[in-house]
Formats: sequence, structure tokens, C-alpha cells
Amino acid sequence: MNPTPPLPRIPRREFLSRVAAVLAIDPIRRVRPGRLKLSLSAYSFRDYLKLDAPRMDMFQFVDLAADYGCDAVEPTSYWFPPDVDDAYLRRLQQHAFLQGLDISGTAIRNDLCLADPAARAQQLETIRRWIDRASVLTAPVIRIFGGNVPRGDSEDAAAERVISAIEELLPHAVARGVTLALENHGGITDTPAQLLRIVRAVRAPEGGFGVNLDTGNFHGDDPYADVAALAPYAVNVQVKTEIRRGQGPKEPADLERMIAILRDARYAGYVVLEYEADEDPMIGVPAALRILRPLMG
Repeated sequence: MNPTPPLPRIPRREFLSRVAAVLAIDPIRRVRPGRLKLSLSAYSFRDYLKLDAPRMDMFQFVDLAADYGCDAVEPTSYWFPPDVDDAYLRRLQQHAFLQGLDISGTAIRNDLCLADPAARAQQLETIRRWIDRASVLTAPVIRIFGGNVPRGDSEDAAAERVISAIEELLPHAVARGVTLALENHGGITDTPAQLLRIVRAVRAPEGGFGVNLDTGNFHGDDPYADVAALAPYAVNVQVKTEIRRGQGPKEPADLERMIAILRDARYAGYVVLEYEADEDPMIGVPAALRILRPLMG
């Protein structure tokens, strides 16, 4: 194993001084028609990739995505082996390359709302470690969560901790060419207003931070309107085949409408199928891809 030499760390104070004029994240400036690329999330095959009883490994997942005609894959962090090292990551990246696929990004679990300093430090260290791994994979973006407001705490205080944590992480990510993407994932990012409150407050260089837009994670009266509100801030999109309105049952998502919303926002980048429906993904995933592929244009 030949570990990747560490990149120089930019002091947070120096980094923030460079972006002092950036008081908030604005909608991403896109003037050209969006170019959409189709990716597939490993999360779609979570029951096949379980580490305690695997029926598929990451390399076989890449092969499957190539067979499906995808442009890229999103290898979710949850199913990497516990002893993953740079040599493994390089082999996976090269394997994807030889199959004609990009690594569109990766995704991790975390909670930036935590108030305990030791627990917070552990969360930040985990994210930094996966930023490093994303860089080795040549993944341009990493999905992060905001987390859940601790019991007895205020949302205002928790939101400030999330904002501070993202600003603390940005120098590490920017130095490695990795964009941080905050997902609408319940908790403190449950609604567009909650998510955008955080996103607009983060001081970040252009391209360093944005939204990981998950089309299935809003449960208001009009999920399509919620997706449209976030699309101008998106740096990565995970599309689901189902939506839910309020407390109602799940219903099939209008994928053509979803893609039209992204085009109206001039989103350019990966549209990652993250399949969560009940049907076996070996059946449901290729069926969804057959709908999405013509919509990519």
C-alpha cells in the first residue's frame, strides 16, 4: 500500500478570509442548457451489498451499471470493506474507468447537529476521511447530512453548528477537489426552507458547496414544487422512482416532470438513480433506467 501523500492544509481563518465577500451561497450561475448524465447509486442494491452476507461486491456493482448503459456510478460508503485503503479505491476507480464509467460521487452518514465537542470532532474526522477517499476515487462530490436536532436543543443552535461544521470542512474538501453537498434528508433539512436557511448561510467558494437534491425526500403537499425550489442550488441529484405527499401512501414519481424541473433550472451534472421501491432492484432498476435514459437527451 502506498498511501496518498497529504495535501497542504489551508488554515480555516485564511480560507474564510479568501471568501469573506461571499456572505451566502447563491443559486449556481448556469447560463447554458443543462447536460445530464445518468449514474446509478450502490444504495439501490443495498440488500445485495450487505457486508455480513454479500451477494455482490462493489466491482460487480460497477459491472452491472456498465451492463445497464449508465454513464457513472455512485459507490455508497456503507458497503466498502472495513479495511478499505487507497489501493482498493484506486482499483475500483480504474475498474470503473475500464468499463467506461465515471465515479459520480459518494455518500456518507453523519450528524452535524451534535452538541458534544468530542462527538462533533469524531463526525468531522469521519467526513474528512471520506473526503480523502473521494479524492482517491476521483469522485467530484460527497453527499453529507445535516442531522437531527438533539432533544431539548433549539433548531437555531443546531443550525449554527451545522453551518460552522461545513465551513470548517470546506478547506479540506476544496484542497482535494471535492465538493460538499448537503442533502434534504429529514431532521434539520426536512423542508426546503430549513435546508436553504443553512445553505445560504454557509460561506464557501464557488463550486465548493451546494445541495444534494434527493427527489424522494420531501413529503409536503407538492414534492415537485419542493424539488423546483432546490434545483437551482443542486450540485448532485439523486432521483427516486416514488414520492410521498404528506402522510399519504407512496406513489410513482413522474420522472419526466422531475427531469423537466432540472432542465428548467439549467442543472448540469449527474442524475443518480437511487432505487428504494419494494420491487427487487434487479427488475426495478433496469426498468427505471429505461425511462430515465431517453429523458437525459
